[in-house]
Amino acid sequence: MLLRFPEPYDFEVSTERFRVFGRDLANLWLDGALHRVIGGREVRIAAAPGGVDVEPLDGETRAGVEKLLGLEFELGPFTAWAAEQPVLSGIVASLPGFRPPLAPDPFESLVTSITAQQVSLIAASAIRGRFIQRLGVQAGEAYAFPTRARVAGSDEAELVELGFSRRKAEYVVGLARDDLDLEGLHLLPDDEVRARLVAVRGLGPWTAEWFLGRHLARPRAWPVGDLALRKAVDLFYGCDVHELGPRLDPFQNLSAHYLLTASRMP
Repeated sequence: MLLRFPEPYDFEVSTERFRVFGRDLANLWLDGALHRVIGGREVRIAAAPGGVDVEPLDGETRAGVEKLLGLEFELGPFTAWAAEQPVLSGIVASLPGFRPPLAPDPFESLVTSITAQQVSLIAASAIRGRFIQRLGVQAGEAYAFPTRARVAGSDEAELVELGFSRRKAEYVVGLARDDLDLEGLHLLPDDEVRARLVAVRGLGPWTAEWFLGRHLARPRAWPVGDLALRKAVDLFYGCDVHELGPRLDPFQNLSAHYLLTASRMP
């Protein structure tokens, strides 16, 4: 069934990050469609005129797909603002219909960031794939990302077997067992979210900033410690990422997504 999206919308470009670093079992690209487990059911999402075709589509799957595909981003004000920016205007024009995706689940968002700390994103994707396959639940072709409860019941040695460093295994299991209310973080202002996350062992400013950007869709999220973003800023602007951030206010998050995606395009 059709789930309408504001046009223009380019499904393939918008979901590029689920393919470019390797096979993502939780967001599985298969035969031109994206497969995601929502509420224990595999959902197939494919491009369609006016939006995306979602099967099955009901209240539960609609909410999951809308979050996954970044429907909560308000692109209109951003694109109008970006059209007046000397560099960003060309980048946005080169990606018509791009809408950044989001991590629907807070635990998944944080674990994904932990796996990517200080390693290539291709290596992180491979480790995460083994983690999902071992601790997740398969439904159709895709796997549900491992639940917090499932990971809390595992131990560090099991994750080390999958390719995690000992320290990262401790971080992931420790996060799963921590009493921090991840679901309630969306109610807090940015600085409070940052403070609560960095108080958890293994979660630093870079992880907290991407949580704001890729899970909560906060407009001013700007991960200055991200190596790929630093390279993209240098490529397109020839300046330091710290210097550029204030110039992009209040659209740092969407700007980061566009910069990163454009830097990967041929």
